[in-house]
Amino acid sequence: MAKKVLLLAGDAVETLEIYYPYFRLLEAGHEAVIAAPSKKKLHTVIHDFESWDTYTEKPGYLMDAHVAFSDVVPEDYDGLILPGGRAPEYIRLDPNVQKIVRHFFEADKPVGVICHAVLILVAAKIPLTGRKMTAYTACRIDVESLGATYVEEGLHVDGKLVSGHAWPDLPGFMREFLKFLEV
Repeated sequence: MAKKVLLLAGDAVETLEIYYPYFRLLEAGHEAVIAAPSKKKLHTVIHDFESWDTYTEKPGYLMDAHVAFSDVVPEDYDGLILPGGRAPEYIRLDPNVQKIVRHFFEADKPVGVICHAVLILVAAKIPLTGRKMTAYTACRIDVESLGATYVEEGLHVDGKLVSGHAWPDLPGFMREFLKFLEV
C-alpha cells in the first residue's frame, strides 16, 4: 500500500539528500511531498569531499517545494525525511518545522535524518536519551546534546529513527527507511 512521506527542505538543501530520497520514494510507489518555508523553487547545493579540511559547496539543481511549512498537516503523513545541507540551519527556526518534527516522534512514525539535519531535532528539542544515531561528524555535539550516543558508522537505525552520516550513505539510508513503510 502506498504511503505518504514528507520531506522538509529549504534553499541550500543538499542536492543528493533531497533528490535521492524523493525519487526513490516515487520509484517505490509512495507519495513524496516536499515542504519548505514557502511553495517555491528551491536552490539546492552540492557538497563534496575534496582536498579541503571540510566539505566544499557548489550550486545544484532547482527543485519544487510542493507546500509551505505552515500548510502541512503532519497527521496526513506516514513518514518524515530530513535532508541535510545548510537548509537545516535556518528552517529549524520555523515553529511549524519544530511542531511537525515533534509530531513524528510523538506518534512513533519513521523519521530519516541525514547529515546536518540533526540541527532540526535540536531546535525541536527531541529527547533521544538512551538512543543512538549518526550525523555528519561536525554535528556530533548536536547528537550528544539530545542525549543520544553518537555512532561513528555512516548508517544507524534505532527504533524508527534512521540516521545517516552524509550523501554517500543514501543507498542504505533509503533501504532502511523504506522497510518501515512496507510494514
